[in-house]
Amino acid sequence: MTKATRTQVGIIGAGPAGLFLGQLLHRQGIENVIIDIRSREEIEGTIRAGVLESWTTELMHELGLGERMMQVAHFHSGIALQAGTERHHLDIEELTGGKKVTVYPQHEVLKDLIAARIASGQETHFGVSDTAMHGLQDHPRLSFRRSPESPTETLYCDFIAGCDGSQGPSRQAIEGRTEYSKLYPFGWLGVLVKAPPSYHELIYANHERGFALLSTRSPEIQRLYIQCGPTDNMADYPDELIWQELHTRLATQNGWTLHEGEIFQKSLVGLRSFVTDPMQHGKLFIAGDAAHIVPPTGAKGLNLAVADAVYLYRGLEQFYAGGGCGRLEAYSATALKRIWRAERFSWYMTTMLHRNPQENAFEQRIHLADIDYTVHSRAASQALAENYVGLPLDS
Repeated sequence: MTKATRTQVGIIGAGPAGLFLGQLLHRQGIENVIIDIRSREEIEGTIRAGVLESWTTELMHELGLGERMMQVAHFHSGIALQAGTERHHLDIEELTGGKKVTVYPQHEVLKDLIAARIASGQETHFGVSDTAMHGLQDHPRLSFRRSPESPTETLYCDFIAGCDGSQGPSRQAIEGRTEYSKLYPFGWLGVLVKAPPSYHELIYANHERGFALLSTRSPEIQRLYIQCGPTDNMADYPDELIWQELHTRLATQNGWTLHEGEIFQKSLVGLRSFVTDPMQHGKLFIAGDAAHIVPPTGAKGLNLAVADAVYLYRGLEQFYAGGGCGRLEAYSATALKRIWRAERFSWYMTTMLHRNPQENAFEQRIHLADIDYTVHSRAASQALAENYVGLPLDS
């Protein structure tokens, strides 16, 4: 027996795009239901890094979600760029007129959003199966099972927001789409370490042996990355080798020391850039990783997903306020303008800081010259700083 219910906006996916969209709609009194194939525990337990753009931090406060962030996040005045053993501080706060770097992991943001959603009684279904979309041109609806043994339920909607990531069904439902992609010939090996902070801000290092990144997670936990091969195995990197590479790639001329500790988590990730155009089809709108992927070097993934949610919310708010469909019809064009800027910045940071085995010595020296120019030119430093903390949202 099939159970049928109705809402105004059906949201597939309880990631950054879906949860921010749901919270924005709820604040405006627009009904929405979120479904996700993952359990709440899985969503909240998937450890991911996160650097919040300044406007994303402001939105957290605006939605009443900033209290825990202010207690546990790290706020830096800048970042460090390193070439070889030369490390340079970029004063992002001064370069951007007071904007700070907010380090607050994505899974912590999701915990805040889910807690607020559950507390407000908004309908949310975790661990669903057999999700499918129907009637996208005129009478959109979602079908799903709350568990494999449950009967199929049908959720009738005015609109569907596909925020279901790169492996979900939403992107595939966008007819006539064009996909743009770039696969980088390297990846990242990331580790979580029980150790005190080694440095007061993030360090991005270009070394002849490959890229390295240092980030503080908490006073007791640090997050570090090294560039690796795209097909490398975890078995290739015992703890001793990881520490050796980190010490080598992050070493400086002034005797700075990297604090070691117990490595309690390792992960390997490939790097790619991806964009699909358009991001809407009928009454389906996709957002977040369903529409685009960026390499993590530019710290744009979560922020792009939130920007999509804001643009889509603005269109839905205009529609339900009786203002027509202008913003909904322009959703793809508006979102993609920002997405391509973020893709450019992420590609720029990635190519400048990594050692690409497909490039020759001339190209590698160009990247080192780019770092040198960036840290010694105020104009170049300011351009990087403005992109890093986030360009203003288009109206």
